[in-house]
Amino acid sequence: AGYALEKKVVKSKVGEKVGLPCCHEIPSSESLHNYRVYWQKNTTEVVLAYAEGKKISKHERYENRTEMNTTNLTLWISPVEILDNGPYQCVVQHLRFSQNSVVVCDEPVTLFVTADFSKPNITAEVVNTSCESTEMVVKCSSHGGFPKPKISGALNNVSMLWNASWVSESSLSPYNVTGELWLNVTKDISITCTVEYDGFAKSTSLLLKKTNDCVVPTVPPSYNVITASSIIIIIFLLAITLAARYLPRHGKCSSFFKKV
Repeated sequence: AGYALEKKVVKSKVGEKVGLPCCHEIPSSESLHNYRVYWQKNTTEVVLAYAEGKKISKHERYENRTEMNTTNLTLWISPVEILDNGPYQCVVQHLRFSQNSVVVCDEPVTLFVTADFSKPNITAEVVNTSCESTEMVVKCSSHGGFPKPKISGALNNVSMLWNASWVSESSLSPYNVTGELWLNVTKDISITCTVEYDGFAKSTSLLLKKTNDCVVPTVPPSYNVITASSIIIIIFLLAITLAARYLPRHGKCSSFFKKV
């Protein structure tokens, strides 16, 4: 039985076991001894090869991670690594009695590997604050995933764009992604960060609170009134005290002059 000619794509996550289907299945009336089977990656490196029922080649990077079903010729890889991502090819040759080989099938299958990103982490640093608004630098980061992700966000459920940057050692290495945003927060607001990769998504939300750096308007007048009232009372008391001390003396002097 053959396989349809459309391009096959198989998806798997890092650490899982995955089977790549071949384009040919050996009939029950025959055995692997009548065939040569080559599983190749990128059409250049042989992952696994069988000839006349015996394994004749295997790639060292797939050592102890690959096996082939001897009937339907499926290539099994376990555990899957990011480096396994890419196009594969199953080449099957049928050996005739004359020992001339005939290519039965030669079709590609693509393995698409994903690795989970960490749950996004959102941090907010207050740069400046005033009575009207709080200026913040908000950052969202996620790491260790594959393939290269998209990072999106929302402010109170309204879409916004991050100033995004990605770090990866190579095109087949885990990615770290960071998004940055400068915000003037005039009221409490909810921010969401979402990291998307190959149909998967992880999100985190955080409530950004406006810093209350305002002086209550009713306080200064009350303070001034109290201060002014206190001063008036103190002056009044001083005036009474001075008057009380001065008036008796004045009275003694008057009586003295009368006696003379």
